[in-house]
Amino acid sequence: MRSLNRPSGFTLVEILIVVIILGVLAAIVIPSFASATGDSKTNNLRQTLRTVRTQIEMFKAQHNNQAPQATNLWTLMLTHSSTTEATSAAPVGTAHGPYLQAAPINVFNGKTDVSTAAVDTNAGWYYQPAGLGFTFQARNADGSINTQY
Repeated sequence: MRSLNRPSGFTLVEILIVVIILGVLAAIVIPSFASATGDSKTNNLRQTLRTVRTQIEMFKAQHNNQAPQATNLWTLMLTHSSTTEATSAAPVGTAHGPYLQAAPINVFNGKTDVSTAAVDTNAGWYYQPAGLGFTFQARNADGSINTQY
């Protein structure tokens, strides 16, 4: 027969064991979430670079194999333009574009500006048209060019 005077509840030892088990589980799971966040940013950056590079190639194909100038890259990519790079808000005649819906944001530094300088802490992207080719890279948080992708 059971004793009716015995108090019910958990002992301190039982509670400590549960807390320790939860701590061990958290220590295992949290680093995998942190890694997933970094992987997500990297994948986002790669996709953005791929999209912009593809659209610059399309611009070149429609503009006598000339890449857009660095000084007005986003203007040319976000508006309609003729084959001579004259921009307009709406399509006129043989207009092309827009090639992008918005200037892409660099997920690592949160900036959209473009620069041709080797180091620029105010820009999110490095762009350098060169003859028939071009270079379009992301910038790191310190403003240096990220050549990894």
